Amino acid sequence: MPYRGGVRVRLKDVADRAGVSEATVSRVVNDKPGVNDGTRRAVLAVLADMGYGRTGLGRMTKAGLVGLFVPELDNPIFPAFAQTIETRLALHGYTAVLCTATREGVQESEYVEMLLERNVAGIIVVSGMNADTAADHSLYRDLLARGMPVVFVNGVVEGLEAPYVSCDDRLASELAVRHLVSLGHERIGAIVGPRRYWVAQRKVEGFERAVHKAFGARAGALVVESDYTVEGGHVVADGLLDGGITGIVAASDLLALGAVRAVHDRGGTVPGDVSVVGYDDTVLMAFTDPPLTTVRQPVRPMSDAAVRALLDRIAGHGACHEYVFRPELVVRSSTGPVRARSANGTTRSRSRSLARR
Repeated sequence: MPYRGGVRVRLKDVADRAGVSEATVSRVVNDKPGVNDGTRRAVLAVLADMGYGRTGLGRMTKAGLVGLFVPELDNPIFPAFAQTIETRLALHGYTAVLCTATREGVQESEYVEMLLERNVAGIIVVSGMNADTAADHSLYRDLLARGMPVVFVNGVVEGLEAPYVSCDDRLASELAVRHLVSLGHERIGAIVGPRRYWVAQRKVEGFERAVHKAFGARAGALVVESDYTVEGGHVVADGLLDGGITGIVAASDLLALGAVRAVHDRGGTVPGDVSVVGYDDTVLMAFTDPPLTTVRQPVRPMSDAAVRALLDRIAGHGACHEYVFRPELVVRSSTGPVRARSANGTTRSRSRSLARR
């Protein structure tokens, strides 16, 4: 429903004044059948009394605007989410207003002011401040208090009653570790984003759980942090390689490509010396050198769920809980069996020599 004087008019408000159910108001607003003429006239009269004519209301509900927050467009996963969500919204008569809230550019709070001025019908936030456990989330609390429908993707804020759509990041790490273990790898390290981020925390939990399950409590889970860039992955992978790692689990495809570059720069090969697993399965990962084994984030189902949840909230109903989607391991050529051990127990691999380079 639209805003009036900066306050969102809810289906419940109209239903209470008209003496009908919220479902009936929704059917009238969206020009659906199943409402008798008298009831339809009564609802339209209430809407007119509240300052909304038939034409204006139709524009707001059938061709409204939805704010879509993504943190950047450099990482291919975010354009993938943006494009899919935008397409799904368009099928329902909504236009996405793309907001890239980077540290150097316009902030989420500034975008929100602009969106409110444009009377957006709702907001979808993909890996924004909702993913940062150290961030100030008062902006989201204010939006929800005003009745703005908000859906969060990949980031749960404790205490905020809203729909959340997530990939099972713990399972994603476990799938990657299990795959490397099945290939004989015992020295496995992980590259994740900064640990204040909700996604990184879940991935670390899954990685440590899988390592301990495979090798027991004696095993140390080697985890390093980086920003989500190829360069960042390259730098921190060097530290893992210095420790004789033969398998790397990266928290994004970009980080994985950085790790591959680090191995190549030392004169090694992937997967001959080191196996690398990425995360996301973004565009072109099947065409890298070598093609990247990765854990696929189900962008389309997650985007569908986010849009459905938002439409439900716009209509005045819908559950406020987390929808968790299962990732999928996609095996390509960047992972392979660890080199066999010789009779004296040494590994016929170049991982040790790589560590000394």
